[in-house]
Amino acid sequence: MSMATAKTLEGFQPLEKSKAEWKKLLPAERYAILFEASTERSFSSPLNGEKRAGTFICAACFLPLFSSEAKFESGTGWPSFFQALPGRVATKRDFKLVWPRTEYHCARCSGHQGHVFKDGPPPTGKRYCNNGLALEFVPDGQELPALRT
Repeated sequence: MSMATAKTLEGFQPLEKSKAEWKKLLPAERYAILFEASTERSFSSPLNGEKRAGTFICAACFLPLFSSEAKFESGTGWPSFFQALPGRVATKRDFKLVWPRTEYHCARCSGHQGHVFKDGPPPTGKRYCNNGLALEFVPDGQELPALRT
């Protein structure tokens, strides 16, 4: 299934903004991670220890990406999940280090979230290793923000 088809099936349209527009909307640290593929220091995000029930959303466009039910403690110092919500992330190969990795990003705004590895727990065996600054957490019982336009 193509990324465009997945987006249509999930009921959201791509959000296209220039880097200059994103730079005006986001704090510098978030912009660097989401649109320059930077990485925050391990163990620096309060979301790493977030244990409440809720939804993790893209900090740029507010698309829900992960359920708290898929979060687990990986020991890496970054919030980690064993699966994303269906159709919410897209992947590409990253060759910035010596070995190739799989980067994943928000399927709506293309904001860089992190990398996915094949060393996670059952049932998927995947570990979505996410930058905390690329996410916001919305606890159950609190209304999700409207998608950014």
